[in-house]
Formats: sequence, structure tokens, C-alpha cells
Amino acid sequence: MRIGYPCINYTVGCRGNRTFRLKSYSDRYLKATVESNLTCLLQILKYNVRHQLTFFRITSDLVPFASHPICTFDWQTHFASIFLEIGAFIRKYNIRISMHPDQFTLINAEKESIFKRSQAELLYHVQVMEALGADKTAKIQIHVGGLYSNRTASVRRFVRRYHQLDERLREHLVIENDDYNFPINDCMQIYQETGVPVVPDIFHHAILNKRESLTDILGVVERTWKKGHHGPMIVDYSSQQPNARKGTHAKSLDSADFRQFIEDSCPYDFDLMLEIKDKECSAIKAVRIVKKDPRFIRSISAIDNPLPRQLAYL
Repeated sequence: MRIGYPCINYTVGCRGNRTFRLKSYSDRYLKATVESNLTCLLQILKYNVRHQLTFFRITSDLVPFASHPICTFDWQTHFASIFLEIGAFIRKYNIRISMHPDQFTLINAEKESIFKRSQAELLYHVQVMEALGADKTAKIQIHVGGLYSNRTASVRRFVRRYHQLDERLREHLVIENDDYNFPINDCMQIYQETGVPVVPDIFHHAILNKRESLTDILGVVERTWKKGHHGPMIVDYSSQQPNARKGTHAKSLDSADFRQFIEDSCPYDFDLMLEIKDKECSAIKAVRIVKKDPRFIRSISAIDNPLPRQLAYL
């Protein structure tokens, strides 16, 4: 059970998701921004290893406008050496990585033009994975998409479009249930027709479900993951922020809720992405809670090399 968080670290003193406005685009500006983002990413990963956080969601803003026609700069070649350095660090410390394009990346969009733009954006995410030398356990996570007033047609369109995607992308793609349109059972239907693994989002499931228990969904969804191929199942976790709109992610870890989740999730093994707003702070709290859980102990024991203190950012 690797523990992780998404995209940003508030402690290390840098932001790995720097971007700029489209009208400000230039190759010079792009190179400076990407260099800053990659340098920060490596600092974040070093911080994470020191705190036994071995799962990280890399920001989609790593290379701004990479999927836009304006970007003709060969960033993969220019930054090959630093990508390889980061990839080597990831492999050395058994870090799992993922990415999560924004909500405008829609495979099941009714408009063909939106689907084409979404394909381009997803291909950029694959290019990042390839530049890092990531294996097939590195996942690109998306939602099913919009309902467009017809659930059946929207699911069918996702399935049809999935089969049109580049094989390189299909190797990395996973889908998650959401809290508004598509619950776990819709994702499982798509899995049956495509083989795409399903990421159970525990918070979304609590909001939109067919009355399945946590144990029920973990048992069903785990079968969509071929461990030797896809790696362990990925699970997203958060909880409701008190006194906020329903569906608002918690600002910090609810320790009691998290302890109950960890207890209820036995005996299933998975890598856990904490979608909590204070990022690494809650992730470190979670590590303290699970430090005696055999699933977590196994993930840490897979790190053969202690992080040399001179490499650590903090």
C-alpha cells in the first residue's frame, strides 16, 4: 500500500506546475518553465521518499501547452537527460506515478473536435510517461465523461472511442467513478467491453452508488487489475469537508474516517492516492496511521536503497 498525493507540495518551496498564458507563448518561455517544473518535480520526489510517500500524481502542467498546435518545440529531446534522471530516481525508490488530465479531456464527447483535442492531450501524457521511462503500472486516470442526456449512448460512445485510441495510450489508461454521472457499475460495464482498469474513488462512491458496500466494490474492481501488467489497484480516498457543499474534499485528513477506511479495506491491497487539500501534510499523517499495516510495510520494504541525506531536499 503505497501512499501518495496529487501534483503539488506546499513544503518544498517550489511549484512544479508553473504555466503561462497562451498569448505569452515562446520557445524561450516554455524552456524556462519546463526546466523549473522538472527541477521542482525531482525535489518533491526526494521529499516524498524521505517521508515514505512512494506514490505521486504528476501535474498535467509539467509541459504547458504541449498538446496545443502552438507548441512545436521538441521538449522530449531537449529535456531528455533530466527526464531520464527523474525516471531513474523513480525506479530506484520504487515510486509509483500517475497523471490525471483535467475534466475537459473527454473521450465520450459528442463533438468529434473535442474528442480529437482530448486525444492530443492524452498523447502528451503518454509522452511524459515515455520520457520518464515509466512502465505500464504508471497510469493516466480519466473520468468516463458527460452524460449528454443519454447514459447508454454515452457509455457506448466511450467504448467505441476507446478502441480508436493509440495502443500506447491504452496501456496506461484507467477510468474512475465520479460523484455526478457515472458510478462504479457503469465503469465496470466499460471494463467488460474494453478491459480498461477501474480506479474506485471512495469519496465519489459514498455520494453516487447503487448501495454497494466498500468491501463489495473493492472485491469487484480489484479483478479489473492484472497485477503483473497493470500493477496493484489504485484507490482514491478523501472525505467530506464539514459544513461545506456536498462533494467538497476535506481540507485535512479526517483521522477517524481514514482509520475506519483502512480497517474496512482489509484484506485488499492497493496503492492509495489521498485527494486531500493540504496534500503532503495529510499524506504524512496517513503514513503514521498505517505504519504498522502489513500492506504498507510491504511497500516500504520494496525500497532497497535508503535515500542519501545529501540528495534530500529537506
